[in-house]
Amino acid sequence: MTRINLRPIASPMPLGFYAVAIASVLVGCFQLGVFEENADRAVAFTVLPAFVLQLLVGVLAFGARDVLAATLMACFSGTWLATCLVLALDPPGGAAVLGVLNLAFTVFAVLMASVARAKRALWLVLCVAVPRFAVAAAANLSGVAWLGTLSGVLALLLASAALYAAFALMLEDMRGEQVLPIGRSGPAHHAVEGDLAVQLRDLERAAGVRRTL
Repeated sequence: MTRINLRPIASPMPLGFYAVAIASVLVGCFQLGVFEENADRAVAFTVLPAFVLQLLVGVLAFGARDVLAATLMACFSGTWLATCLVLALDPPGGAAVLGVLNLAFTVFAVLMASVARAKRALWLVLCVAVPRFAVAAAANLSGVAWLGTLSGVLALLLASAALYAAFALMLEDMRGEQVLPIGRSGPAHHAVEGDLAVQLRDLERAAGVRRTL
């Protein structure tokens, strides 16, 4: 007899989306000139907790067998850490390096969005993240001022999308039903609306159960 023990956990995604929203607001305000020009370190130290929180969300999402959410949150976490270190330490060539990092993250977000359509809340955040990080990359690499301003505006738009996703998911969890539209479809819809038999379907082929990854 093979016995598989499942450990239910609360969804970590509201925390992850809230961390994206708060960090994006701070970075966006910095790019828009809301803070003083020498506020680099203050912004870096304030955004740094987003790295810790989203890394925690990534670990919990892996434990919940949600590879899309886990991968996205872990990569967001690493991006925040790199951004904080460059802002705080101001190393030579830091802006160009951040530009390449933002460009690589843009490609990553496009690939993630192409497979995350069933998870509409996640997909929405990715659709806003793609232009935001693309413009941020262009601003870092070119040094053009208006691109930095546009990146700040898009960062606030990303914060709004993440805030909506977090609030909608939290309301759904607290009330046990969908309150604000999230738009799940396919496997994501069945995971919430389906019965236990649907949840256990193909479990023998899931990571951690099958012999090799």
